[in-house]
Amino acid sequence: MSQPNILMIISDQMTPFLTGAYGHPVVQTPALNALAENGIRFDAAYTPFPLCSPARACFMTGNNAAKIGAYDNGAELRSDIPTFAHHLTRTGYDTVLSGKMHFIGADQLHGFRRRLTTDIYPEDFRWVKPEWIHIKETRGENYQAIMEQRGRYNAANYDGHKLQIDTWHGPLSYDEETHFRSLEYLHAVGTQKNPKPFLLCASYHHPHEPFWPPQSYWDMYENADIEIPTLPDNLDDTYSMMDKWLNAYHGTRKHDLRDPDALYKLRRAYYGLVTYMDDKVGELLASLKENGLDDNTIVIFFSDHGDMLCEKEMVQKRTFYDWSSRVPFFIRFPDHHKASSTIDQPVSLIDLLPTLCDMAGTEDHYPCDGTSLMPLIEGAETEDREIFVEAHEAVGAPCIMIRKNNYKYNHIHGHEPQLFDLDADPGEWNNLSGQLKHAETETYLRTRILDSYDLDTIAEANLDSLYRRQLIHEAMQANGTSWAYNPSFDPTKNAQAQYLP
Repeated sequence: MSQPNILMIISDQMTPFLTGAYGHPVVQTPALNALAENGIRFDAAYTPFPLCSPARACFMTGNNAAKIGAYDNGAELRSDIPTFAHHLTRTGYDTVLSGKMHFIGADQLHGFRRRLTTDIYPEDFRWVKPEWIHIKETRGENYQAIMEQRGRYNAANYDGHKLQIDTWHGPLSYDEETHFRSLEYLHAVGTQKNPKPFLLCASYHHPHEPFWPPQSYWDMYENADIEIPTLPDNLDDTYSMMDKWLNAYHGTRKHDLRDPDALYKLRRAYYGLVTYMDDKVGELLASLKENGLDDNTIVIFFSDHGDMLCEKEMVQKRTFYDWSSRVPFFIRFPDHHKASSTIDQPVSLIDLLPTLCDMAGTEDHYPCDGTSLMPLIEGAETEDREIFVEAHEAVGAPCIMIRKNNYKYNHIHGHEPQLFDLDADPGEWNNLSGQLKHAETETYLRTRILDSYDLDTIAEANLDSLYRRQLIHEAMQANGTSWAYNPSFDPTKNAQAQYLP
């Protein structure tokens, strides 16, 4: 086989637990089901950081977050760090991005030859928030006072859902353009004689909030059997310090997140958006076939992180619990190599860079923290993997998670940790930290984190980065300057001439 094309499809904030491809009995995901049937499903895939911009900076560069300064949604991805787009470009690929990547900084390409759309989020430092600085300065000690005015999330806002979903708002319009440009690019490649191999990254906003699916997808789950979270009586006793910081930041106690009617509507809307995303995947797969590209294109699908969706009475992302940090992840080879196989070893999205380089035939790449998945896929890797996940935004201290085999250890610098046996306790309710029976495991995992991270230095560097970025944002506001990327499309030229090199 010649150098394969690579179609990378990225969703945003999709948890694997609410997909048919991972066994959910209600949520309809036929395209993802087909990827699982004809490819490889990863059953313990994790984001390197359960938040949009840092996660993307990490998987683009193959590095863990603190190493590259990816502390939060307003942190710059430096231009001197190679990405998989740089490596594949040097190997002869046409590297193209359609949709969201949430790059922060003046470089809005990071190795891609071109972007087919703008981004959906700001590219500058305007998201550097005063409360992030305050919680770092105080190490989270007065987090409740700092956050008392916050509270952006309200599950009850779905009471008026039927009236809202008829209006096509920004995120839906954005995803439609992302999708249109991706299909147009595939068609252009299909009509070209002897095209270069391509890496097309089609990156969508959904099922990320505001959870307003088109009417047809809302109607699809009318009267559906939708489970809502169940909570123990001692819920507050189960929270770590990290959980308390994040709940204050998200304002969870300002709203009734136990209202069963609101929770039903929340999940119904999310189900609809998952199926909306699945339809986009199906149309991209169909386009590969229609344009004669199916027999030489590797398809990769994943999400940047998950969503708590009121599990544990917590919302959004940023947490280490599997609803937030585990992601759906599939790879399908053109010849359906290893079809219907599953891999239960923990893997990280930072493994994408070396994996893509292996797929593209790149002999070497710039050193990074990730490890190629190809030996694991081929059954040649025998050592147990361990992966790290980091969280630095809106928490008072560096928070690092490590997963190895069935154990997950959450280190909250300066505070009590958490240790979970995910085989025995998939809901992550029973904290085993401090128990003699698990002391050897806990000591090993804690040591791995402390040997890998200088947490005091990270805390200091994080705060210093926030100060610098706040200053630059104020200056850019005063100057009226911007780093926004605006692709140019000439209506006098045909689509093929614009999309191809």
